[in-house]
Amino acid sequence: MTSFDTSPTLTAWRALLAVAVVFVMLATTGWSAVHHQRSDEGRTLALASWARDRIAGRVLPDVDAPAYRLAHFFATLTSGQQVALAGKYPSVVGNLNGAPVTLRYHANRLALKQAAAAEKRRVHNAALSADGRDEAVRRINRFRSLLAGDRQILAFDPSGKGRAAEVFGDLDRAARVSVIVPGVDTHLLTMERTRGANAAPVGMAKSLYGAERSAAPGTRTAVIAWADYTAPAGLGMDAALGRLAADGAVRLNAMVGALPGTSTVSLFCHSYGSVVCGVAADEAPGRVADIAVAGSPGMRAANAGQLDTDARIWAMRDQDDWIGDVPHLEFGGIGHGADPVDPDFGARIVSAAGAAGHSGYFEPGTASLDNFAAIGVGAYGSVRCAGADSACHSGIYGERDGRRA
Repeated sequence: MTSFDTSPTLTAWRALLAVAVVFVMLATTGWSAVHHQRSDEGRTLALASWARDRIAGRVLPDVDAPAYRLAHFFATLTSGQQVALAGKYPSVVGNLNGAPVTLRYHANRLALKQAAAAEKRRVHNAALSADGRDEAVRRINRFRSLLAGDRQILAFDPSGKGRAAEVFGDLDRAARVSVIVPGVDTHLLTMERTRGANAAPVGMAKSLYGAERSAAPGTRTAVIAWADYTAPAGLGMDAALGRLAADGAVRLNAMVGALPGTSTVSLFCHSYGSVVCGVAADEAPGRVADIAVAGSPGMRAANAGQLDTDARIWAMRDQDDWIGDVPHLEFGGIGHGADPVDPDFGARIVSAAGAAGHSGYFEPGTASLDNFAAIGVGAYGSVRCAGADSACHSGIYGERDGRRA
């Protein structure tokens, strides 16, 4: 891998090229359609009612209160009171960082049933367009899928295009937790797929969970498919800017900070998700030991040091990934900074052999998935570096308790 020419003239030309690329994106894909998303009046009403309600004579806590305060509040309730509160306010309790995760799973099952019923009513609305009816049917199918079996839905919000998060494994008992942070076009209807399953967040998480259990059968692991932020819609201006990444970073850090127990956390950030992780890095909870990016357009930093985190930074890119042709720089707020797989960036560069393009990093049998699994369980000696040497292992063996010495 060769280093990049950083002369002022070349930098200026690359900046102009980046601007040109963005305008081509706008001409062909348009602005993100986030502002077309519809609101969820039911959740709005539930939040307003929650703010006025009481249980056992006590005022309910602010939903934006720190997770530790919410955790303390729920700890003072009986199990019956917790279930009653989840039954009355499923769309609120299901998304409260600090509420017991099993209670959130229960609340979100109730919220999913309510959302499915609402979409059924919408399907029969004579004023609904054919496209609207088709979308309603697709949403019903998604809600039914999320309700199937004993799926563990940690977060669910059907408003707009919808957000959700799903857990694989026992989050309460896990010693190591991995979080999948996906990229553009992530929402309720795209969080899982039948075809190309491992290119969607749920498939990514399932694949990583299986690989981690194979890599370290004795390690208690859990994996979260985190589709719980508003991602850019297509390769429009939102994908070239950092606004949605900044909002996502706040949500990501809040979720990680509220995880139960003392588990060590690794973030696995794909495509625009790596922008989210880059922005989140400096405020990430101390339990985040690793941030691994794949197919990254940049992390909103000129180098790993600017991320201002004690977490290890890992980066990979398949040789056929089109993201390598995108200018990695930031100019006037457009673009996401340096290329994380450039040796000058300072990340630990690991192999993505077999990944086959931008969406294949979580396919079984690939070096990329094996490397993610090794990082996720803390088996750093098993990580395969991108180069012939073992540069990505540098300094790891001098660390204490899984963190830098």
